[in-house]
Amino acid sequence: MKLSEIKNILATAETVNFKLENGTSVPGHFHVTEVGRIDKNFIDCGGTRRQSASCLLQTWTANDVDHRLVAGKLAEILKLAFPILGSAELPVELEYGAAVAAQYTISNVEVSPRSVTFGLTGKQTACLAPDKCGVGGCDPKSGCC
Repeated sequence: MKLSEIKNILATAETVNFKLENGTSVPGHFHVTEVGRIDKNFIDCGGTRRQSASCLLQTWTANDVDHRLVAGKLAEILKLAFPILGSAELPVELEYGAAVAAQYTISNVEVSPRSVTFGLTGKQTACLAPDKCGVGGCDPKSGCC
């Protein structure tokens, strides 16, 4: 989901929730501790140079269980971060974790009259050059592994 879409959705809601793909939710007293632009320049296993950019929301939960980040405040934080982000068309990812931090994409959204719930899906790795590596196996002669 792009930053522009999230900003539009936040304008229609009061409360914000994040739900993991296993059905559990990020605790309601989460904080957004960072909003950043992540630029990634890399070479895949087939030798192709690639680039990607995203907006990363880092969340954290503390002991202040009475804290609630409302939609308007999150929209304000995103507005303050825009000079760093540079584009409203960046895909938004969320970093959250209790024992280990993990990154999630926002895969869906449920909007009710007062709240918005963003569905999160864990990021997965994949081979970006299956034509050079071969799916289901790796050929050491190709230099891809």
